[in-house]
Amino acid sequence: MELGVCWYMVKEVKRLVFRLSYADKILTGKKITTIRLKPIVKEGEIIEIYVGHARVGRAIVKSVKPKKLSELSIEDAMRDGFSSINDLKKELEKIYGRKALLSNPTLYIIEFSLL
Repeated sequence: MELGVCWYMVKEVKRLVFRLSYADKILTGKKITTIRLKPIVKEGEIIEIYVGHARVGRAIVKSVKPKKLSELSIEDAMRDGFSSINDLKKELEKIYGRKALLSNPTLYIIEFSLL
């Protein structure tokens, strides 16, 4: 009898993909959140962490919290690996574009912990 896994029983693991410049901050725990336009993961999920095309580990999603762009705090910036709100907002603008941020969108702060 051959044992196998049916394709419909395999649950695909979600992933968060980061820029290469974030690798050190993620691996040293200086970046424990990511701010996204959509809530692409759920609290409690085990996810894969990728930097560029390289898998660097697995993590558990500790929380997913909605917050308006204008409500971001220095604490939010620091947990995301930035030293100021201004630096964080500049990076978000580089990633998502100025137009996407003009309307003060609801962003999703995804907190994760490497396993």
